[in-house]
Amino acid sequence: MAVLSSRVSDLFPRALSGFAVVLIVSAALYLGAWWWAGIVSCIALVSLWEFYGMLEREFHVSRGIGILVGIVTLVFTGLSSPLEYSVVILPASVLLVLAIEVLRRQLAGTSNAIRNAGGTLAGVLYIVYPWSFLIEMRTREWGLLLTGALLLCTWSCDVMAYLVGNRWGRFLLCEKVSPKKTWEGALGGFCGSLFTAGLLAYISGVPPLPLLFIGLICGLVGQLGDLAESVLKRETGVKDSGSIIPGHGGMLDRFDSILFSASCVYMLFEVIWN
Repeated sequence: MAVLSSRVSDLFPRALSGFAVVLIVSAALYLGAWWWAGIVSCIALVSLWEFYGMLEREFHVSRGIGILVGIVTLVFTGLSSPLEYSVVILPASVLLVLAIEVLRRQLAGTSNAIRNAGGTLAGVLYIVYPWSFLIEMRTREWGLLLTGALLLCTWSCDVMAYLVGNRWGRFLLCEKVSPKKTWEGALGGFCGSLFTAGLLAYISGVPPLPLLFIGLICGLVGQLGDLAESVLKRETGVKDSGSIIPGHGGMLDRFDSILFSASCVYMLFEVIWN
């Protein structure tokens, strides 16, 4: 009974905070325009801050430069400017970081140029760009449906993987990366994502193939994104990226799957499909 009571007490704040996040993000997506761009930018920048905090447990990162680059990228995207415009600031940011490391070497006798430049740039590419893709996708003719499908399929995958894994999980999926994840849970998440995609296609009356592609991506690539963040946490020795969301950890913990899925869906519909 004590174990059951503990599980219920742990599950309640997780469910409540998760519902609040889903409600806020869904409302912003529906309203679109600056509501969506604003919420997405907040999520991206908080996640980026957490990412740099994880890296700083191992080496120095120019967090201020990375955050500034992230803000400029998100502003460019929010102003409906082509995302490619923001690419020009990436080389500039690396050069600035290297210049700072040259100065640090000269004054303090130590430097961390390679890891600092790589870590600072990686945060922008890993976190900010996928969220920028979602800002840009929302402006398209079918943007509300496609972006909504991506979010719902990702959340369905997470929920089903958690429920199925807890109930029937026996065979470990990737125990050296995430010791609690199982093949049964991964399969449950995949099926949940595909089912949600098919249900959305049926309800909305649109051709099912595009949404099923999204379901496939979220069910496979999204779970890889979850494992990718687990690798980062193992390497930096942290349990969660932060503590901003009760029961979930940090913002990056809550949205790690979407980062991979958003990049793949954007490439599919913006680059390949067109």
